[in-house]
Amino acid sequence: MFEDTVLERAHEGHQGIEGAPSISHEPTTSERPEITARAPAEGRPVSKEPAPPATIPPEATPQNRGLLRRRPVVSAIGAVLLAATLGGGYLYWDYTEHFESTDDAFVAARQSALAPKVSGYITAVPVTDNQHVAAGDVIARLDDRDYRVALAQAEAQVAAARASIENVDAQLDVQQAQIAANQAQVDQAQAALTFAQQQATRYQHLEQTGYGTVQNSEQYTSQLHQQQASLLSAQATLNLAQRQVESLKAQRKSAVANLAQAEAQRDQAKLNLSYTTVTAAQPGRVVNLSAAVGQFAQAGANLTMFVPDQTWVTANFKEIQLDQMRPGEKVALKIDAYPGRTINGHVESVQPGSGTAFSLLPAQNATGNYVKIVQRVPVKIVMDNPPTDVALGPGMSVVPTVRINAAPSLLERLGKL
Repeated sequence: MFEDTVLERAHEGHQGIEGAPSISHEPTTSERPEITARAPAEGRPVSKEPAPPATIPPEATPQNRGLLRRRPVVSAIGAVLLAATLGGGYLYWDYTEHFESTDDAFVAARQSALAPKVSGYITAVPVTDNQHVAAGDVIARLDDRDYRVALAQAEAQVAAARASIENVDAQLDVQQAQIAANQAQVDQAQAALTFAQQQATRYQHLEQTGYGTVQNSEQYTSQLHQQQASLLSAQATLNLAQRQVESLKAQRKSAVANLAQAEAQRDQAKLNLSYTTVTAAQPGRVVNLSAAVGQFAQAGANLTMFVPDQTWVTANFKEIQLDQMRPGEKVALKIDAYPGRTINGHVESVQPGSGTAFSLLPAQNATGNYVKIVQRVPVKIVMDNPPTDVALGPGMSVVPTVRINAAPSLLERLGKL
């Protein structure tokens, strides 16, 4: 009876292992466990504690079966996920090999300070902070009354210089008339001298032949000498008049130089008057405006900062990223301020040197212990479609992605299928 009880309990324990289904197992003689029961001693009550379950051979448990046989669906799903992970990883690696990116990039522009070239009190400031202006729009106006007076004085000096030139020209005309008169006197003296020479020759011949008197011969000889002297005087007067023309021409040159100087002073006065109006040289935005009406502005004093519309991106790529980067390659720009937008651009140029080489205090690698550090090289990226409805300014963070390989990746080729 004791053996029957032990066998029944062992059979129940075999059925309850991990909820496994009941498996009919007929142990052989060699596999049947030997059960030994010790007869109770006389006078000792039989123990009511249950006997331990019989030992089951390892090969009889279902845990030792293969995973594919126990859970084929789970195994298939795992294999598919593993293959998808490996394939996706390869596609991602192949796709990223076509691009280079960096987060060390910023919007750049040639911003400048606007300042008047002349001094004066500010009379008007028709702009405000962060306002967009076009080329030629007025930023500030200065009191121009002093400069208008200076311009009037300069114009009066120009008029006086022109009048001086006209006066010299008139003197030249008079002198030319005087020269003509002197030339006529010379011609008259020459004609009188010729007649005096003929008379003197005639009476000298009459005297020598006895038909004339000595008195007449001497008289006409004296007239000849007088006419010779008159001719020399007329010639000297003509020469003096001609020399006076040269003097007047020199005076005219001086007057022309004075006119040029007066015109230069007038042009400078006009420029100074124009400098009283500070305008924008190109389209852009007024930033950090400090000008105010009634303020006295010194020449060269900063009135406002000006940021032009022409901006670009300066991306500081590592030097190991520049192997395949060339001007003209396409770039996708992500601006931190506007994360929902993608701006297209292209590489315009690569700086011929690292950023530290052109800094205020460049590194001196030839001194002390040297530790090699990967340098960064600025790359200029121009935006092809800059946004017009939002403001872009220097210093804004950008994440550029440069396509260094124009050939489509495997993922892109699959996307076109």
